[in-house]
Amino acid sequence: MSNVRVTGLTWTKSSHSGGQGDCLEVAHGTANALPVRDSKHPTGPTLTIPHTAWTTFITSVKTTELA
Repeated sequence: MSNVRVTGLTWTKSSHSGGQGDCLEVAHGTANALPVRDSKHPTGPTLTIPHTAWTTFITSVKTTELA
């Protein structure tokens, strides 16, 4: 994972944010990684997560391994 600024991407806000301002946004379209940022700081740093690590995380959440 790296912490970089990423520009020129289309960001999607989490559907679970509930409109409270504490939101996670992800950008799709990069070849090897998924940029993630805090929606309160759109020009701030971005955490870039390898696709394989993101897929493992999402699978774990969906199967309640992280509950």
